[in-house]
Amino acid sequence: MAGDKSPRPTPKDASPSSTTATDRLAQVSAHITPNTPKRRRRKAADSDLPADYSDILGQISTLQKLAATPDPKNRGYVRQKQAGKLWVREKVEQLLDPGSFQEVGSVSGTVRWKQTGPSKEEPIDYVPSNNVQGFGRLRGRKIVFTADDFSIRAGHADGALMEKTIYMEKLAIALKLPIVKLVDGSSGGGSVTTIRSTGFSYVPPLPSFSQVVQQLNLGIPNLGAVVGPAIGLGAARVVACHFSVMAADIGSLFNAGPSVVANATFEEGLSFTDLGGPAMHCTNGTIDNLAPDEAGCFEQLRTVLSYLPDVGTKMPPTVDCSDPIDRVSSNLRTIIPRAKNRMYNPRLIITEVVDRGSFFEIGALWGTTAIVGLARLSGQPVGVVSLNCEVNAGALDALGSQKITRMLKFLDVFNIPLLQFVDIPGYAIGTVAERTATMRHGVTLGATYYATTMPIFSVIVKRVYGVAGGIMLDCRDPRMRVAWPSGLWGSLPLEGGIEVGHSFELKEIERKEGKEGRGQRYKELEDEYKRLMNPVRTANAFGVEEIIDPAHTRRVCCEWVEHVYESLLPQRVMERVAGKLNPMFT
Repeated sequence: MAGDKSPRPTPKDASPSSTTATDRLAQVSAHITPNTPKRRRRKAADSDLPADYSDILGQISTLQKLAATPDPKNRGYVRQKQAGKLWVREKVEQLLDPGSFQEVGSVSGTVRWKQTGPSKEEPIDYVPSNNVQGFGRLRGRKIVFTADDFSIRAGHADGALMEKTIYMEKLAIALKLPIVKLVDGSSGGGSVTTIRSTGFSYVPPLPSFSQVVQQLNLGIPNLGAVVGPAIGLGAARVVACHFSVMAADIGSLFNAGPSVVANATFEEGLSFTDLGGPAMHCTNGTIDNLAPDEAGCFEQLRTVLSYLPDVGTKMPPTVDCSDPIDRVSSNLRTIIPRAKNRMYNPRLIITEVVDRGSFFEIGALWGTTAIVGLARLSGQPVGVVSLNCEVNAGALDALGSQKITRMLKFLDVFNIPLLQFVDIPGYAIGTVAERTATMRHGVTLGATYYATTMPIFSVIVKRVYGVAGGIMLDCRDPRMRVAWPSGLWGSLPLEGGIEVGHSFELKEIERKEGKEGRGQRYKELEDEYKRLMNPVRTANAFGVEEIIDPAHTRRVCCEWVEHVYESLLPQRVMERVAGKLNPMFT
């Protein structure tokens, strides 16, 4: 009421509902901030350990330092140096770009610990795993790598090695990075002493090989160097690479060492070099290339990688080129002799056409009837295949066919177009050719030409005869090819071909007129055929698309490669990404 002067109620006169609300608020406050004395926390048993975990980091640092510091008194290290070999970490430093080494599994190995307190210990003895692995760069290109340490148990497997190796193989696939392998020992192969440590023997596993096959077919560069004895699984790992090289001064490769061989085959007194040195394996195709030493191996690995993409779903890397595309090579006009039976140096043709200094030959010491390698045209990588008229008159033998077959698959998985210089009289003939299964390997080569799909451009420089010639030139539709005016082609060379085609006629003339009459008739036939085999006549019938001036070969090839890189390879890469195109190296 207005003007009411009655006193306000005191707290004790508050309504019951107001009192209840106040009590509840007090209860909630008590739960949130209880008015109880703080309890002292019991001191933890490990409270004397540093909060920043510097003790653990210190242990890691100690182990890393031990692994990275050679022991000059260690007999394995002494043996390594006496053999003229780099220690494993010296190899890694010389292989990789300075400062690019990032180790994976840096403290894996066998450690003996000493307890220094209730919760403390420190390493007092450490044997690192005998394989150094990790990331690095080759001329700026990021890679993963593995490097064997022969100074520890001669490279035989230990507890950490196998899992590290498998992990790196998987990383190469997961990260789409090239992998480089420096093989010096068994690289994961077993030792009979393993039986003593495990207490049992085992059925041999091969857990990493599926990843290797996957890498090869995905076009992830897999490059290996033999920089010591490569034994057993170590040998298999490097031979399985896309490209392999052996150091001439220290490299060797074999399925089993001299002691095992002596017991199995009774061949005694064999050295590593006798059993599987460069003279053995760089000439039979087991290893692609030979280098004078470890440094030479590393340089070849860098060079090969410079032509290859990181994975088959990428374009090959291009570089700037100062060599003019339209450079005229007048000396090519006379490099093929007019005398049909005279030889020439086919490598001079290759080096004259491709970018100056860019030709890198692969397998120069084996399958010598063929020449294969990598090069660049206007800075763009190409594969090169040529026949070698200086060996076996250019007739393609079994090893030559195997060499070209391997090269075709190599180019296919890396999306690298092929430039081939064709001068082939056919497959090799005779008892040696038959004994070495020349036709079997020749047919395999033919199947590979037709199974691969990378673009091919052919330059016919001289002869094209028989099945071998047809395979090389007719494997793409439409054909991309040109011929030089020195071109000769047909089912058979004239030498021998006239004998076969006019056998009865020549025998009858010889029977009636003697050898002089036969010789005269043979000369008449030879002159007639030579006139009819004028390459211009073939061009008149459109049997060859174009005959060009050899001096302008570089320009023609560069124009073709430019179109391939602008239009064809990008589409090919898209098909690889979409899974529509799956070339196979294995």
